[in-house]
Amino acid sequence: MRSEQDITQTIDTLGDTIWRVCVLYFGQSADAEDAFQETILKYALSSTVFNDGEHRKAWLIRVATNVCKDMLKAAHRNTISIDENAEGYLDTGLTTEENFDDSTSEVLAVISSLADPPRTPLYLALYEGYTAPEIAVLLDAPINTVYSWIARGKKQLREVLR
Repeated sequence: MRSEQDITQTIDTLGDTIWRVCVLYFGQSADAEDAFQETILKYALSSTVFNDGEHRKAWLIRVATNVCKDMLKAAHRNTISIDENAEGYLDTGLTTEENFDDSTSEVLAVISSLADPPRTPLYLALYEGYTAPEIAVLLDAPINTVYSWIARGKKQLREVLR
């Protein structure tokens, strides 16, 4: 188990990134909070040794992505009606939590409405600054596929934001 200082420092430095990844998957901030907490718990209990800060960040993004996907597959999510799910879909908390301007909020709302992929690769490229080869490693996908996902996502963004 990791030390309290290590966990606190990781939350301080990478918490925003983990939170944004979780919010991309869930329209309701309660689900994003659950995913965030589960990711931090997995980090706290992990014995993984990281080479550097980027390795730690990539590991946490990958864990957060997997936690969110697992939560989406959970049986209880299948019993929620479409109307209930749609009510809070755009209530991501980004505008209040992160103080993004209106254009950034609009782009993030459009990105969160995309299918996955291209949602995650596009977010990692545009907001986290990862290159396609780095995203390919994170998502365990071929590089050319990642390029296609990013191009498809950008095209969909252009169509919606016109």
